[in-house]
This record gives sequence, C-alpha cells and structure tokens, in this order.
Amino acid sequence: MKRILLMVFKNILLVPVMWCKLCYYAGHVEKYTEQQIYKMLTFIVLRANKGGRVTIDVHGKENIPEKDGFMFFPNHQGMYDVLAIVEACSHPFSVVAKKEVENVQFLKQVFKCMKAYTMDRSDVRQAMKVITAVSKEVENGRNYLIFPEGTRSKNGNHVQEFKGGSFKAATKAKCPIIPVALIDSFKPFDTNSIEPVTVQVHFLKPMLYEEYKDMKTNEIAGEVKRRIEEVIEKNTSEQK
Repeated sequence: MKRILLMVFKNILLVPVMWCKLCYYAGHVEKYTEQQIYKMLTFIVLRANKGGRVTIDVHGKENIPEKDGFMFFPNHQGMYDVLAIVEACSHPFSVVAKKEVENVQFLKQVFKCMKAYTMDRSDVRQAMKVITAVSKEVENGRNYLIFPEGTRSKNGNHVQEFKGGSFKAATKAKCPIIPVALIDSFKPFDTNSIEPVTVQVHFLKPMLYEEYKDMKTNEIAGEVKRRIEEVIEKNTSEQK
C-alpha cells in the first residue's frame, strides 16, 4: 500500500487525467486498436514504476516470437506481476485471471482495456468456455497470459505447483508456450516498503507445438515449472 501511495504522490498531477483516460478506454474499447490501448497502459505503468522506485530488469526479449499468437505462462508472485510484464513486453497481450480480482479497482479497468477473461474455477462449464474462447483468439493472432499456479505464491520467489488445466488453451491453439520467470515481483505491492526495488522478468525459450504435442497437459506444466524454477534458482543464488 505504501508504494501505491508513493506512485500516486509522485504522479499527483497526472493521476486524475490518466485515471479518467483509463476509465474511458475501459468503457469504449471498441473505439481503439489493441496497439493504442496497450500504448496507453504502458505509459501508465512506466510512470507508476518511475514514481514508485521500481526498476524492471528484462532478460530474453529475443525469445518473444515476432509473430503474434502465443501465450505467456509466468510464476505468480503478487498483484504487481502483470504490470511488470507490461513494461517488459512490447507486444500487446491479454490475461486470463481468477474471478475474484475482476472487481479490484484499477485492475478492473486494466483488464477491461485488455479485453481479459476472468475464470470461475468452481464452474467447470464456464472455465471450458473461457478456454475455448481464448484458444480461438490465440489462433487468430492475439497473445494471452495465464498464471498456471492459479493463485499467487505468497512465499517470495518460491514456485507453487503448476496446474495442467492452465495449458489447455495453448494445446488447443497449438501455439508457442513462453515460460516467464518473475523474480522479486512480490516486493512492489506485497511488502510494506518503499525502498527501491528491482523486479526481474525473464522470457524463456518458447516451447513450440512440435515439442509438446505428444505431452499431456500435466507434463507440460511440470516442464514449464522446471524451467522457471531453474532460472529463479540461478538468479537468486547469485544475489546471495
């Protein structure tokens, strides 16, 4: 909370204008291209990060495909995760989030701008509709992000189990799966500090359909988790 207040204070003259603009875009997404909306979101995130003393350290941007129609699968550390990836990635993308966050102010508006989906994990039929819709959109060239842990870790850089069902949309779309390792992404919003913080975003080598087509979704989940954990371990051990 302290860092959010700092972000607002440092951008006090800009906040009313950008809040109104964000809300307007969220209510009129049909008027703007995905690139225009993403440019606006990126501007807000950049200013917030600068004001909040957050630095994004990006690795592996060359691993992001030039052709759209791919899916990011990051570990989930906190409420800040999506904002870190927005600054790190120049390609517009959308999100599949849990239903519980759809009414959180600011995230609500951001997700509307992104035309994001929220998934009710207790409703199997609704979840399957979301998976089918996302897979079709990815096939048509949209990019998506799903957190395969389902919920944030709440345990720093420790990674929870990845759920195989999170990868069903990717396997249906036969798209590139891009593991994303987030390090210290819990620190901006999930710690009561305003000390300068650096969040690492590592885009790992994509898993192409040819690589995972004979794997079950739980096997894909295990492999993506293994790759992410390997990067986190390597980079956190270097900090010690």
